[in-house]
Amino acid sequence: MQSSQRSQPEEPEDAAATFERIFDRATSPPWQQQITVRAMVVSMLLGTLFTLIIMKLNLTTGIIPSLNVSAGLLGFFFIKMWTKILDKTGTLRQPFTRQENTVIQTCVVATSSIAFSGGFGSYLFGMSEVIARQSSEAEGAHDFKNPRIGWIIAFLFVVSFIGLFSVVPLRKIMIIDFKLTYPSGTATAHLINGFHTPEGAKLARKQVQQLGKFFSFSFLWGFFQWFFAGGNNCGFESFPIFGLKAYANMFYFDFSATYVGVGMICPYIINASVMIGGILSWGIMWPLINNRRGDWYSADLKDNDLHGLQGYKVFIAIAMILGDGFYNFFKVISRTIAGLVYHLKEKDARNGNLPVANDSNSAALSPSYDDQRRVQNFLKDQIPTWLAVVGYVTIACVSIFTLPYIFSQLKWYYILVLYVFAPALAFCNAYGCGLTDWSLASTYGKLAIFIIGAWAGGSNGVLAGLAAGGVVMNIVSTASDLMQDFKTGYLTMASPRSMFVSQLIGTAMGCIISPCVFWLFYNGFHNVGVPGSTYPAPFALVYRNMARLGVEGFSSLPKNCLTLCYVFFAVAFSINFVRDVVGRERARFIPLPMAMAIPFYVGPYFAVDMCVGSFILYVWERLDRARADAFGSAVASGLICGDGLWTLPSSVLALAGIQPPMCMRFLSRTASASVDKFLQGSNCSLYDC
Repeated sequence: MQSSQRSQPEEPEDAAATFERIFDRATSPPWQQQITVRAMVVSMLLGTLFTLIIMKLNLTTGIIPSLNVSAGLLGFFFIKMWTKILDKTGTLRQPFTRQENTVIQTCVVATSSIAFSGGFGSYLFGMSEVIARQSSEAEGAHDFKNPRIGWIIAFLFVVSFIGLFSVVPLRKIMIIDFKLTYPSGTATAHLINGFHTPEGAKLARKQVQQLGKFFSFSFLWGFFQWFFAGGNNCGFESFPIFGLKAYANMFYFDFSATYVGVGMICPYIINASVMIGGILSWGIMWPLINNRRGDWYSADLKDNDLHGLQGYKVFIAIAMILGDGFYNFFKVISRTIAGLVYHLKEKDARNGNLPVANDSNSAALSPSYDDQRRVQNFLKDQIPTWLAVVGYVTIACVSIFTLPYIFSQLKWYYILVLYVFAPALAFCNAYGCGLTDWSLASTYGKLAIFIIGAWAGGSNGVLAGLAAGGVVMNIVSTASDLMQDFKTGYLTMASPRSMFVSQLIGTAMGCIISPCVFWLFYNGFHNVGVPGSTYPAPFALVYRNMARLGVEGFSSLPKNCLTLCYVFFAVAFSINFVRDVVGRERARFIPLPMAMAIPFYVGPYFAVDMCVGSFILYVWERLDRARADAFGSAVASGLICGDGLWTLPSSVLALAGIQPPMCMRFLSRTASASVDKFLQGSNCSLYDC
């Protein structure tokens, strides 16, 4: 094995024991050796698994938990198992290091994040005919663009890389000079660092054992659910919770291991907010509005017509999402500006210069031993600024030429304007994410949808707006992801070059894997995007109607819908303001508007599962807080990953036309008695018994 011994910085005489001293005798491999073949193989496998999970969540609820911990943990497990086998056979040439673990985590997250930023559950699928028909638009050649795997892959390759080049020159400013925290990247780094200490390795092995047990259980449970789900209204999703009828019958427990696991990962307030939103909408508002049928809207309209009850569901949810999004947008932007002014003043007072990425002499080394080692390593392998500039300009030129061929409604000058402002938006999102850990990629995308949609107007506006939103969303999302990874690499002593290259490789994998996985869902389940189906893709219709609002205005909304939208926009904005005013201790008891808005359209069925996950974790913490803290994430990850992996064989079975052999139903006592009478030969129909 080729390796280079790191040069030691001068140690302060009074330096206390620090974390990096644990690795003093370890060698740090060159950046080329941090990106190994085995790391890329494991990254591809885990990236595919996580893409399945995120795609399923995209097409069902849109709630996607952070899977960084699972990526780091599973990466550690697979490579450890790999190296142990090679070590026993005497063929191990390169030991497993924390730098390689960081590369795997980075590559996996980059691969799977394309499933979100690619818009398969939002803007991209919102272009399809099935969603266009739900939005009550006039049908025409320019109104929709059905998914095809070819143009989807081409689109992702064109737009997914440019965000990486937009913030590369700012890596030193963000990480070293401004010392932004990037909480998720920092937490992931501490996790990986802990895995590679003696005590941390023991804990990681126990966590992997728990993850493996619940992974197997969740996979088998998915098969069991499929086996008993043949026919309409069959399976565990028909199990009623409250026995309510009409619009409240969305409250049921579908025994989903994925949502139970998501509930264990998400904070309690998110799960409670989803349940509160479900009760407010499906338990109170929709039954009351339905009673106005014939007054507020025509009684002859179908349930999925946007001029009827469906319009209230969709546009009130949009109003809450926009209210929450715009509040956090202004909050993060104000913090970004304030923090940037502070840092610039601090630099000006120190040496009068703004630090640049390639100027290693401008870094003021901290007296901390850890910081000295990490700064020295971070500045060792530079990524030339000229490479970032050339890469950005080249990809922008290719995009301006290519995208109009993919979307004829998206003119070249729209794209040019987007790419002129994109670096500033990418910087704002990456900087704000470093301060707050909050990525506003979807908010920037919605702004682009409104602006470009209104600019294009007419029959071209909807698709032009959705495509433009996708371009912006990909740029700002990958920019903040890359900076998070730079922070993780900084704390684990991984090379910036290995971080950047692994991000490029992971993004390239995602541009192929995500469309293939989506194509599997799209062809395996023929009712994808249909309300009430297994995969309703709720945010696809939400995004399409945002584009419609940008083009057509509010004239098509049903009676009093606009007034209710104003009210709920103001409510969402006000709730966020109150949460910030009362302080963190009290804010944890105030619901989150974004989480409340999701069940307004989707329904609250998944809220029950998530609250079950919260309840399990709460009881576990009360019984044994230490074990719950140590293994809670591993158990949740096992449930999510096992159920996510079952999606692959279930999709293949669906494509092969193989139906589940049995049908299990859960009925109320009254319905069960009616079925018994009917089966016993009573002189009545099934519905009259």
